[in-house]
Amino acid sequence: MSQDLQVQHKYLQIDREKCVFNVPHKAFIDQDIFEQERDKIFNKCWLYLGHESEVEKENEFKTRTVAGRPLIFNKDSNGQINAFLNACPHRGAMVCRESQGNSKVFRCFYHAWTFNSKGELAGTPDGKNGYGEDHNADGSKNLFKVPRLESYRGFVFVNFDKDAISLDEYLAGAKEYLDLVADQSEIGMEIVRGTQEYSVRANWKLLCENSADGYHALPTHKTYFDYVIETNNVKYDKNKEELSIARDLGNGHVVTEKAGMYPWGRPVAKWIPAWGEDGKKEIDEIKQRLVDRYGEERAKRIAEHDFNMIIFPNLVINSIMAITIRTFYPKSPTYMESTQWAIGPKEENRKLRHRRLDNFLEFLGPGGFATPDDNEALELCHRGYEATNGEGWNDLSKGMHKELKGEIPKNYDEYHMRAFWLQWEKMMSEE
Repeated sequence: MSQDLQVQHKYLQIDREKCVFNVPHKAFIDQDIFEQERDKIFNKCWLYLGHESEVEKENEFKTRTVAGRPLIFNKDSNGQINAFLNACPHRGAMVCRESQGNSKVFRCFYHAWTFNSKGELAGTPDGKNGYGEDHNADGSKNLFKVPRLESYRGFVFVNFDKDAISLDEYLAGAKEYLDLVADQSEIGMEIVRGTQEYSVRANWKLLCENSADGYHALPTHKTYFDYVIETNNVKYDKNKEELSIARDLGNGHVVTEKAGMYPWGRPVAKWIPAWGEDGKKEIDEIKQRLVDRYGEERAKRIAEHDFNMIIFPNLVINSIMAITIRTFYPKSPTYMESTQWAIGPKEENRKLRHRRLDNFLEFLGPGGFATPDDNEALELCHRGYEATNGEGWNDLSKGMHKELKGEIPKNYDEYHMRAFWLQWEKMMSEE
């Protein structure tokens, strides 16, 4: 690496002319880097909290942990969606211990301070006897709202930096793909009941890479592809590989999009023979309604194109054989906890929803064909970094020679991973 490259890049080794893009192993195991990530990335970026469909009714709530902070995500009695820190302003105890429910009030277990669904202090056990007339006159004893809460097409995000840019500006090109999800429904999308949670003994950035890595799909998940091809009576269309692309969506968000090359059905409107003629009729009707709303070209993209998107830093949306929303947060440099949900159209009938959940669990579920394989691969990477004691480098140069010739990056290149890492370094290098 030249002296010039050392000056320009604090962490990465990059030489575009020589097609070099290296990421240091220490970025995955170093405690100091991990502490900086919490401060410079997770405390500054917009982070996914949940979907509006999860709190549709007044006083409905969920409790979530986002970037290590316990939150209450609710819709109050005025129909307003909120995100409160799940900490009592009296002595700091968690106020709400349930994972979900519907309640007009939240009552702290420790000293029984009570708050209404708008987060306002509603009462204390001894009323006014224990405090002066001006107690909470300034609202400082109400539940603390997160500094920023905004939503896009039903996807709700929080930001712990009050001076952050708007969510709309932050999402940049990712909005195009959130639209492709939201436009699948005529009346709105909804999170399917139930949450999947699992942990991985590996660095969180490895799961970001893996979630949009087309290079590993066939060798790592060969068993699944063989199974789907045999049971669904379809083939992997290698001729469509040239229609796959990788894109930098701005602000570290990246996506790979594939034009119907994979051998699975999509409940939104891609039929496979295993679903029978009745299923074909149903899928054709859905497809026609998409065409009526959006035109032939966009309808085909919504119905048949797969995409894997990373919204920086830790939101993954896999719109493939089903739609998965996945977030994950590191507890240490080498351990993360992941949460994921399935999402689908509200109007979807029982049969289509069954197919969607079968697809979701079969591949992307914690016990499916893909996730255990992926987790094993990521944990093996971690063991490799320990072997090098953090002194090695990961090579993410695949496809760089094509960029020099002006070719469009493919999903099996590593262009999109490089875009993710450039944003990571940019944020980590800021004072």
